[in-house]
Amino acid sequence: MSAGIIPDQPNSHLLELTMSAFRLARESAAATAEGLATTSASTLRVVRTREQELDSLDRDIDDLVTSTISRVTEHEARELLACMKFIISLERIGDLLLNVCNRAEAVAAKIDIADSTDLTTMATRLEKMITDVEVAFRTRNLDLAVNVLRADGEMDRLRNLVMFRHLEPGDRKLDSFHVLFMATELERAGDHAKNIAEEICHLISGRTVRHVLRTYDRPVEQMFLDRMRERF
Repeated sequence: MSAGIIPDQPNSHLLELTMSAFRLARESAAATAEGLATTSASTLRVVRTREQELDSLDRDIDDLVTSTISRVTEHEARELLACMKFIISLERIGDLLLNVCNRAEAVAAKIDIADSTDLTTMATRLEKMITDVEVAFRTRNLDLAVNVLRADGEMDRLRNLVMFRHLEPGDRKLDSFHVLFMATELERAGDHAKNIAEEICHLISGRTVRHVLRTYDRPVEQMFLDRMRERF
């Protein structure tokens, strides 16, 4: 039983399924990173299995939300709706990672070491983003959710690095088409992890992401004074 999930509540099974979906997406990202680094066909096959399992969980969670939401409190209903949004993003991450692995197998023998390194780094960072949103949701940790929002910028930077390398003047590499799509698909998977982080920020704080980020961008001294006012 995951921390923070109370058994025997109407929504407890659905929350457990959601945590399983986080785990599957995280394992898929880890397998993608390893597969890109080693070109291991067996490791890449793990991604296919996880994608199928995420598809199944997507259907189960969708059915459970429909049958459960009328029997819970308003707060629990918001949580269930968040879970439905999470699984949509996690299932899409599984689809994108499967696309990455299919392309990786197509260019395994031709991919440049620089491309392999950057793509592996992107998949590893995606795994960290998924891990952080999973923990942020389970422990209601706003700091971790905000960290994921900011980590998305590094995914953009790495995607751009790969794109500039392949679009610069000169002889086009035969694998450029596949590499560019892999970088784009990994960056889009990062966007979905960011979407989950945004939903968690709203679930925890009840405020928009823009408002939350404004709070985090305040000087440390101002944050301290505001917390003191809240206490007294």
